[in-house]
Amino acid sequence: MPIALLRLTASGSFPATDDMNHTSHQKVTAAGLLVALGIIYGDIGTSPLYVLNAIIKDKLVTESLILGALSLVIWTLTLQTTIKYVLLTLKADNRGEGGIFSLYALVRRQGKWLVFPAMIGGAALLADGMIAPPISVSSAIEGLRNIPALHEVSDHTIVGIVLAILASLFFLQQFGTHSIGRLFGPVMAVWFAMLAVLGLAHLADDFSVFKAFNPWYGYNLLVHYPQGFWILGAVFLCTTGAEALYSDLGHCGRRNIRVSWVGVKLCLVLNYLGQGAWLLSNYSGQTITSNMVEKGFNPFYGIMPAWFLAAGIVIATTAAIIASQALITGSFTLISEAIRLNLWPKMKIKYPSEDRGQLYVPGINLVLFLGCIGMVLYFQKATHMEAAYGLAITLCMMATTILFTHYLVMHRTKTAWIWLFLLVYTAIEVGFMVANLQKFPHGGYVALLTGGCLFGIMYVWYRARKIKNRYVEFVGLDYFVPKIQDLSNDRSVQKYATHLVYLTSADNPKEIEHKIMYSILNRKPKRADIYWFVHVHTLDEPYTTEYAVEHIIPNDIIRVEFRLGFRVQPRIDLLFRKVVEDLVKNREVNITSRYESLERRNVVGDFSFVVMEKYLSQDNDLPVVERMVMKTHFMLKDISLSEEKNFGLDTSNVVIEKFPLVVAPVTNIKLKRVFDPEESLQEVL
Repeated sequence: MPIALLRLTASGSFPATDDMNHTSHQKVTAAGLLVALGIIYGDIGTSPLYVLNAIIKDKLVTESLILGALSLVIWTLTLQTTIKYVLLTLKADNRGEGGIFSLYALVRRQGKWLVFPAMIGGAALLADGMIAPPISVSSAIEGLRNIPALHEVSDHTIVGIVLAILASLFFLQQFGTHSIGRLFGPVMAVWFAMLAVLGLAHLADDFSVFKAFNPWYGYNLLVHYPQGFWILGAVFLCTTGAEALYSDLGHCGRRNIRVSWVGVKLCLVLNYLGQGAWLLSNYSGQTITSNMVEKGFNPFYGIMPAWFLAAGIVIATTAAIIASQALITGSFTLISEAIRLNLWPKMKIKYPSEDRGQLYVPGINLVLFLGCIGMVLYFQKATHMEAAYGLAITLCMMATTILFTHYLVMHRTKTAWIWLFLLVYTAIEVGFMVANLQKFPHGGYVALLTGGCLFGIMYVWYRARKIKNRYVEFVGLDYFVPKIQDLSNDRSVQKYATHLVYLTSADNPKEIEHKIMYSILNRKPKRADIYWFVHVHTLDEPYTTEYAVEHIIPNDIIRVEFRLGFRVQPRIDLLFRKVVEDLVKNREVNITSRYESLERRNVVGDFSFVVMEKYLSQDNDLPVVERMVMKTHFMLKDISLSEEKNFGLDTSNVVIEKFPLVVAPVTNIKLKRVFDPEESLQEVL
């Protein structure tokens, strides 16, 4: 039984090889640095719009508050973003790709339970994708109130502008970003340059802000300032984009991110210091009331010269849109990975361009759009959205800490370093988590509720698959091979198709599902000239595209195994045609029709795919929880993409066969036979 192992290669149809991509991303290039600015730092780069505003709201501006807050921001960016993500977590690249699911794919063999932090992290990131765009865009647009002529602009007008921007942004997703994406880098370069210049211009307002580099001021604020610990909830907003930074690793590479982060962090710190100096110089001893904030007060716009305000607001809005775009694109990639890892219902995925990583998920685009619109309508103001922001993403960071710890274990890092990493970042992130819990009654519950619903979907899909695996019965293929051959040669049975293709989940090439054999031999005998068994194996590597062919019986029974990375879409119709083309070219198979009249003219035989579709049988005796899980699973399946569409099959060549899913058959059936006394007497006589 010869086996062929080949890499799929077709121009424009399949991704470039992992090795080529991985190698190219190791180089620091001007283009790579520019891409990093445009894609990686959108979320974290727009945080100066709202961080200090959130910290000083309803507080008296004092030196201890400002220096302490700046110190906490600087050291949060250092410990959380620089050390944990830029220096450490970026090492955990999966053939050049990053993100919570890429990390999970690397370490999932370390323990089955690791799927839970991965699902929690993924759900939190998706929830973040519904909150970050509204808060960034709203913070930018609310800057209009700093222009004297627009000082009295109403809340409804602000909300209307924000809704219009978000609606346009989500509408344009279907066309892809390849045409305008090249502008993101230069625009964000202008944004970060603006942050640095504005900050530098106001450092002279109060040079004491440089004391903030001393961590003692941050410690003093947490310990001695009234309710100082809870300020951490607002401080955390400065690092919420760190997780997105890791998720976008594959777009420009580790070294480009590390080099560009030096400049980005410098620009951010300068801007924060400038805002702090401006506050100490102009508002020392004054209380920044909620009313002031709602009327447009924002130290970010306060450090702008009056003549630059209009241009500054345009640049800020553009940066906020780019940040939102990066989060939306990241959400598409996240869902695509979750689907391939069997952690999310099948959804339609489109490819606006042939660029690697360019994909569009209409269902998720709609969900994110409705979520963002709901956030804007519910909270109305950016200052209210700050209460919902941060709580969910803390859970994602804690999940990354757990998974990365197992990555360190897998790579045999010294135990002392592993424990140091785990204890330090568990303490930091638990502290942020507790501080963020104060936001729960003020809007934080919205983020947790959203993330909880998304996690629930992932859990149901994952748990239902485990339950269904009890039902799947595999049988030895060798036993059925002679029977299949006999059926293929039995001319008394009407031919079903020249080529009959089944999708099998059997990892072992010597096994096959019993239901497939039942479909071929028993249900309605399906005679074909060649039987194809196609198996899709999802690998831990992101972009592998290989296939193996096993000729069980040459020109009669063939097994094809696709080995696809978890970021490769299983377009089986396209891939299978490529395989058949290769086999014909190598003269390994004859696909000519076996009908005599057609064979003489070398007409290619017909191909028919059989997809086995399950439905939940009533004959199940499941525990209450599992019954609820299975019912929810099939409800989700009804509204998700069908198997044939998920595999990209031509529906004109697909036959759907439904069969009952009996996971836990009812065994104790109380049924008693009764006899008619008269009939019994007649039988005796």
